[in-house]
Amino acid sequence: MKNTGKLKATLLAIALLLSSSTALADGNFWQWLVTFSRQKEVQPVTNKAYQEECGSCHFAYPPGLLPGKSWAKLLEDKGLNDHFGENASLDADTLKEIRDYAMENAAEKSNFKRSRKIALATEEGDAPLRITEVRYIKRKHHDIPEKMIKGNKDVKSRSYCNACHTKAEKGIFDNDTVSIPNYPDYD
Repeated sequence: MKNTGKLKATLLAIALLLSSSTALADGNFWQWLVTFSRQKEVQPVTNKAYQEECGSCHFAYPPGLLPGKSWAKLLEDKGLNDHFGENASLDADTLKEIRDYAMENAAEKSNFKRSRKIALATEEGDAPLRITEVRYIKRKHHDIPEKMIKGNKDVKSRSYCNACHTKAEKGIFDNDTVSIPNYPDYD
């Protein structure tokens, strides 16, 4: 009798797992499930052209912080001609390399846990063009007072991830690595 109960519980757990949006968000769930390299955070930037071109103007955001539909919009000619008020146009070869890299490492293609959460948060609706527009990111930052961000000369806005996330370049954004400049006692 005890084994029947355990079997039912196991089958129910498997059914719930398979029907969850987390399981469905990945094109190949079984491969993701047995991939032991999946990690908690996001894949850090590993492409030199991406790091140099994007990082020359702002923090080179890891592609796993946005879904592919966002990268597709951001990295089209129209999107680069007016990239948040700047002309960020690139030559065709560099653009192709950067676009391919961003699309191959977008949130929904990642084995990293935080990227998977971002993929789920952006699954429906319009593609966010700013990482700070992602529902998951908003929720993680909702309790930080504006004076600590916009009123902070060393932060200025939520788009400067690396101002507070001390290991952002390594793809680590957990709370243990946060230090808000000018607010050392904030937890």
